[in-house]
Amino acid sequence: MLASIGYAVAYTGVGILLLVVGALALDLLTPGHLAKHIYEERSVNAGIALAAGFLGQGAIAFTTIWTNATSGFGRALLYTVVFGLLGVLLQALAFLLLDLLTPGRLGQHLTEVAFHPASLVSAGATLAVSAIIVASIWP
Repeated sequence: MLASIGYAVAYTGVGILLLVVGALALDLLTPGHLAKHIYEERSVNAGIALAAGFLGQGAIAFTTIWTNATSGFGRALLYTVVFGLLGVLLQALAFLLLDLLTPGRLGQHLTEVAFHPASLVSAGATLAVSAIIVASIWP
């Protein structure tokens, strides 16, 4: 049981770090400080975009742990890090491509206080990329 508790703590620590890396990546892709847009300016758009990133990263980490747990703790933890970072990278790439294909600046729309439908499109793209990664992990 103690080993399982240790595994849970390690996986959770890695998962939280991946969420932070994903949030920092989104922060770099949007103007200003993302946390300020969400918590001080109360931007629903920024909140939707970040929540989608968290959900997508969580799904990737879950799938990696679930499908690799029997191959040993070290290997499963390494796969979680690798696929988690791949998720951040591919989500950022999808953001940049969406920004190129749509009018205006996506990052600007996501930081507006008034609701903008682009936040839902961005969230959908983020979750779709995550689902594709999850499918590639699943045996």
